[in-house]
Amino acid sequence: MDVKLVKTTEAVGQVLCHDMTQIIRGVTKDARFRKGHIVTEEDIPVLLSMGKEHLYVWEKNEHMLHEDEAVEYLREICSGRNTSSNAPKEGKIELRAECDGMLKVNVEKLLAVNSLGNMMIATRRSYIPVKKGEKLAATRIIPLVIEREKMEEAKRCAGEEPIVEVVPYKLKTAGLITTGNEVLKGIIEDTFSDVVIDKLKQYGVEVKAHVYSGDDAAKITETILEMKQKGLDMILCTGGMSVDPDDRTPGAIKASGVDIVTYGAPVLPGAMFLLGYFEDGTPVMGLPGCVMYADTTVFDIVLPRIVTGTRIKAQDLSVLGHGGLCVGCQECRYPNCSFGS
Repeated sequence: MDVKLVKTTEAVGQVLCHDMTQIIRGVTKDARFRKGHIVTEEDIPVLLSMGKEHLYVWEKNEHMLHEDEAVEYLREICSGRNTSSNAPKEGKIELRAECDGMLKVNVEKLLAVNSLGNMMIATRRSYIPVKKGEKLAATRIIPLVIEREKMEEAKRCAGEEPIVEVVPYKLKTAGLITTGNEVLKGIIEDTFSDVVIDKLKQYGVEVKAHVYSGDDAAKITETILEMKQKGLDMILCTGGMSVDPDDRTPGAIKASGVDIVTYGAPVLPGAMFLLGYFEDGTPVMGLPGCVMYADTTVFDIVLPRIVTGTRIKAQDLSVLGHGGLCVGCQECRYPNCSFGS
């Protein structure tokens, strides 16, 4: 864009090309209007009171966009379902969640757009739980003005599907099977179940059936099938997930006809995690003992995806090795940390 001089009274809709300082003795001396500001009808009396009868403005042309116009392209590129955004300001917008759910980011498209230069999109990490009203992403146009073709290129890179969306929680009921003869016989208190029940409640999932099976593999298998018959949305087995002779849970889950996605995950705590699905998509999980005593484990990483009905593949779990080590902070800040990233 080129610079031109215009009368202040004829400047409505024009873009200021430098800051305009207002001085009120004993009150203020600061920029009243910033570079890039689009002059409005209400601004005219203020500018005249500042002694500005003429203004230097950018001369607009069809090939260039002001930052606030250009960022509308990024709004369109980013804004998926259950997201909202504010009005542009200084070439920036923010996206927020319109409901509780799981944040989903198309990382490949995010990289493609950010690689173009002169624009940026920053998001929170994909697959984390978010609450209604929470910030999801922010965008900005770097220069004051940018080529229209550059923004069209960004739109082409992004394609038809938006980069950011919030997937609402879908599954509502669960069956819980607590293994361990020591629990069944009352030798030790069950401190595992309450942890799992509380975590499920955070996602609106209610445990509709809870059975103490002991270490009898046949009983575990039978109970899984009974819970499946009841139409529960998910089934969880706690304990018995290691390689000790008395740990029968993995074999019992497999015997129920579940297609095992993984037995083991590159995450600590949570290496002995098991995930599988029935043919109709009902998830079945085997939760290792760490879920009982550690604040955050592999269970917290996968649960948002499970509750939204997102089908998890083996590759989705394999990539968790990068960021899969919890450092056990004194005060857990998950998901606002590197764990699971």
